[in-house]
Amino acid sequence: MIRRNPHGSGVRTSGQEEGALLNERHVIVAASMIASLCAAGARDALADPGYPNRPVRFVVPYPPGGTTDLIARGIADRLASQWGQSVVIDNRGGASTVIGAELMARAAPDGYTIGLITQTTMSINPHVMRKLPYDPAKDFAPITQVVYFPYVIAAHAAAPFNDIKSLVAYARAKPGAVSYSTPGTGSTNHLGGVLLETRLGIKLLHVPFKGSGPATAAAVGGEVSMVITGAVTVAPHVSAGRLRYIAFADDRRHPSYPNVPSTGESGLPGYRAGTWFGVVTRAGTPAAIVNTLNQRIVQALADPELRARLSEAGFDIQTQSPAEFGRFMTEDRAMIGKIIQSAGLKLE
Repeated sequence: MIRRNPHGSGVRTSGQEEGALLNERHVIVAASMIASLCAAGARDALADPGYPNRPVRFVVPYPPGGTTDLIARGIADRLASQWGQSVVIDNRGGASTVIGAELMARAAPDGYTIGLITQTTMSINPHVMRKLPYDPAKDFAPITQVVYFPYVIAAHAAAPFNDIKSLVAYARAKPGAVSYSTPGTGSTNHLGGVLLETRLGIKLLHVPFKGSGPATAAAVGGEVSMVITGAVTVAPHVSAGRLRYIAFADDRRHPSYPNVPSTGESGLPGYRAGTWFGVVTRAGTPAAIVNTLNQRIVQALADPELRARLSEAGFDIQTQSPAEFGRFMTEDRAMIGKIIQSAGLKLE
């Protein structure tokens, strides 16, 4: 039966039809609620609240035994202690960190593969290599920067200069006579030398080697006038009188090397030569896992014993949020590109 609505001119269904409509509405609302709960459940599953529930692989794009071991193993040991899960170091050295970076770029986006990356990996390689098997801007999820590693300029014991001022005077008097060694063309050490030439208005002779060890040995043996590398690498030779510090390539003195003047106090404010290290995982990893990794790594680097060991080796601990680290890498890549272009470095 159809009845006239006494409150309007429309019609309404019978009680039976009205009940059916209400039931249909309830079904629709219930279905919507179930869909929302399922979506939330899917997000929670992706976030993996039990993370990590199995070992985590930590890819290091360098051979074992170097200074990167101090960083990676120091972090890995403390993560393992926090989680009660193994963190396994996987050293994949070679090809200017490309081998390790490619492995990280192909990992599953689940947070069970993290990797140590450097300025070479993310800022230099894209500008000096024609083809890379990874995209630094798209293949990785930033977690945090972990350390900055300022270099020192150290000269052979018999070099005719012993500070920045006398280095500039000698290099201007004899353009190209001052040679310096680095671990290779296009390395962060090499870029430090290019910046030094630019800032001081001098001409130096770059001599590349395959690694910091051979580059330092060349300075010790007098094959080159000086070397640009990490303080921990040259410290034994300085103690033995075979090399001498010219300056720490930073605005301030390093707390672990208080007797070494900085370039900032030697007439080069704003000049910095060094490299940074950070930790990333595969792009697409759930934000909850990325944030967990960030918090845990920052916590690991707050450990007093690890901080002391890193500082003694010449590292400065620097951490950021994932978003801040992402912005930092984008800006750094652009800055390095300008330096490389101005230096006329060729693509490989």
